[in-house]
Amino acid sequence: MPRTHHVDIAIVGGGLVGASLGCALAPLIRQGGLRVAVIEAAPLPNADLEGYQPSFDARASAIAQGSRQHFQTLGIWQDMAREAQPISLIHVSEQGRLGATRLTAEELGVEALGYVLPNAWMGRVLHARLTELDLDWHCPAKVEKITPQAGGHCLDLSDGDRLQAGLTVLADGGRSGLKEQLGIASRETPYEQTALIANLEVSEPHHGVAFERFTREGPLALLPLGGDRMELVWTHASGTEGETLALGDADFLTRLQRVFGERAGRFRRVGRRHAYPLSLVTADEVVRPGLAVLGNAAHALHPVAGQGFNLALRGVMDLVAALEQGVVEGQAPGDMAIMNAFERRRANDRRNVIRFSDGLIRLFGITHPLLSHARAAGLVGLNLTGPLRRTLARRAMGLER
Repeated sequence: MPRTHHVDIAIVGGGLVGASLGCALAPLIRQGGLRVAVIEAAPLPNADLEGYQPSFDARASAIAQGSRQHFQTLGIWQDMAREAQPISLIHVSEQGRLGATRLTAEELGVEALGYVLPNAWMGRVLHARLTELDLDWHCPAKVEKITPQAGGHCLDLSDGDRLQAGLTVLADGGRSGLKEQLGIASRETPYEQTALIANLEVSEPHHGVAFERFTREGPLALLPLGGDRMELVWTHASGTEGETLALGDADFLTRLQRVFGERAGRFRRVGRRHAYPLSLVTADEVVRPGLAVLGNAAHALHPVAGQGFNLALRGVMDLVAALEQGVVEGQAPGDMAIMNAFERRRANDRRNVIRFSDGLIRLFGITHPLLSHARAAGLVGLNLTGPLRRTLARRAMGLER
């Protein structure tokens, strides 16, 4: 017989989004007495902050200024900042065109436009904080079956436990099949593009500059990392990435140099390469009684504007704000009034970010020569029009919705 446990909130997924939610729930756990469980399929990474050694091949994420403020609120930014590379300038250009737009932290009056952090380091900091909280950990464990019931959901776990949860939060990236079990459909629009991701060593100091270059193959981004490293996100038309992946390191760097130019200096070393097909995926439902869907389980975006994790983190904070208000009003965590309040907070932000990211891909994916000239003129114009550029930048930083 399975061991049955009753919890107020069950978080399915202990990655960056689920762990952020756990940290954000700290006041409700400590002061409100909420019982929270986290279910994670993979063994937890090492949470030893002092023993951390950066890896040349570590994947990284760009977090916006607004996300930095959220981590500050959670009391973990001081630790996060130890491995954070501030972005001082963003340079946006189109291959073969003279137009370019430059956004600077100084112009906007902020210390940085955003920060680039190794995912492994963010995970360590988040999990180190979670070890300080009174949480029920089920790791490694999977939710094998989820069943709606009065007052929430029943979760049957692979470790033999059964959870009766008032609120279940799906933060598993959409890979578990739980949405499908619940009959929640997703709409997927393939971009017919594949992203190649790797770390590079560059010959010149990057000075915190991030590059976004729109090429004939698709967007190409370089994000500053610690030391003389940068993270590469290089988009290819699907089916063409295999040839680039098969190149030796020297030929790979030569091809990349030809496409990108020498704005960042010479590329001297490339690490392990990864390939990911790109699609816009949106869940048809993100709330139900006793259920909330967060992160990539709710929306998977093109990485062109680096908005995926930042959008997810705003979802985390909005869900916690709705839960806190619900506790004040005496509502149970999975009450539909709380779920509706959460969705009202999220809807416009989610819609605007999806339109922005998707629109960029479609705009720069059209090859008509007249439109290419118009885009170039638009980049020049945007660079000259301070108020508009600053408004767009503040939206990208998560400071406006």
